Amino acid sequence: MKFPSSTSFALLGAALIAISYGLARFAFGLFVPPIRDDLGLAPDVIGVIGALPLISFVFATLVAPLSANRLGARNTAMASGIFGVVGLSLISQAVGAVSLGVGVVLCGICTGLMMPALTAAMQALVRRSLHGRVSSVMNAGTSIGVVVAVPTILFLAGAWRYAYASFAVLAVIGVIATWFFIPSVSRVVPANAAPAQPISADQWWRLLRLSLFAFMMGFVSAAYWIFAPDLVVNLGSMPSDATAWLWLGVGIAGLGGAVVADLADRNNPPVTQALMLMTLAASLALLAASPDNLMISAFSALVFGLAYMSLTGLYLMTGIRLLPGRLSMGPVLPFMAVSLGQAAGSPIVGMLVGKVGYADAFAMFCAIGIIVAMLSPLYPRHLEYEPDDETEEDTGLQAAYDYQLQNEEGEPLSPVTGKTESY
Repeated sequence: MKFPSSTSFALLGAALIAISYGLARFAFGLFVPPIRDDLGLAPDVIGVIGALPLISFVFATLVAPLSANRLGARNTAMASGIFGVVGLSLISQAVGAVSLGVGVVLCGICTGLMMPALTAAMQALVRRSLHGRVSSVMNAGTSIGVVVAVPTILFLAGAWRYAYASFAVLAVIGVIATWFFIPSVSRVVPANAAPAQPISADQWWRLLRLSLFAFMMGFVSAAYWIFAPDLVVNLGSMPSDATAWLWLGVGIAGLGGAVVADLADRNNPPVTQALMLMTLAASLALLAASPDNLMISAFSALVFGLAYMSLTGLYLMTGIRLLPGRLSMGPVLPFMAVSLGQAAGSPIVGMLVGKVGYADAFAMFCAIGIIVAMLSPLYPRHLEYEPDDETEEDTGLQAAYDYQLQNEEGEPLSPVTGKTESY
């Protein structure tokens, strides 16, 4: 087995995130209109089903660090892929709300296991000074997955079952790639390893504020992820395949979110968070105002994709910098908060759509986003700890990984640890 360099690992991680996040999780909203028509589901039922993978994601994320520690990064990532294969296959064969719900629950487990598994592998293969940037590139994989889903709705209009079957095939390929390229490492700490520093009260307070902002962003974004395609089809009277242009815009603009998040994290995170939350709210207003105008709807998707991916990337890197050396917690907590927010927002927006209509429901969520953006001065800045390279504090945990990798390969480890790599 040949372990990837920092750059190769970032690209491999982005591909696996594209499958687990982009296809297994966020592509669902793209297929809501044809699924609703074929299975005869009401908006409130779709809202509940849309929340199920977010709930299972949270539970999977809670056990994922333990799984990565005990089973290793490779086995945890493979388990994620297998859940994705089964979940996507079940969705392709769904005959009602129950079978559809089981499929999306399994897809949520797939999503929840993947990022902790990749961060466990990243801690072995990538220098700490590159963790934030590599994580940002992997996070952009969500946009790649969303873009991949677009041709399926354009060329398989109405054939959502075949689309999900093709996603399952891609998930199988991801499992095979995981077996060959992800190291089987776990957090085995030798006797001479430096113990992890306890989390201070200041760090907990900053993490709480970060998680609250992430929760509210997820709450507001749930309206777009679940009901944006449904809105343009039912309120704007567009054909179902036209919704593909929405997701294409989300995916393309989301790729730029990796760059924005990296720049924001190093300059003024609170101001950038406020700007991006306002942009996110504006995307909801644009779509609700002109659902029958394809150009404006596509522009709203561009705005939403840039804002959403920038915010998730910013939260990811803020979590890493608030808890340096604790990759099983720092980047995981904000992702859990975003999913909890989406799980809370999905059924609420579904209920509002049934009672007051799409336009008013989106307007209400837009207003919530603006209010949260006004509170951005409370967004936590990272602690004054940013190592430029490997430090003495890193050597204990890194040595544990090096030792295990050396046992696995029986070769010198300087090419494996990535210490001579540049990104």
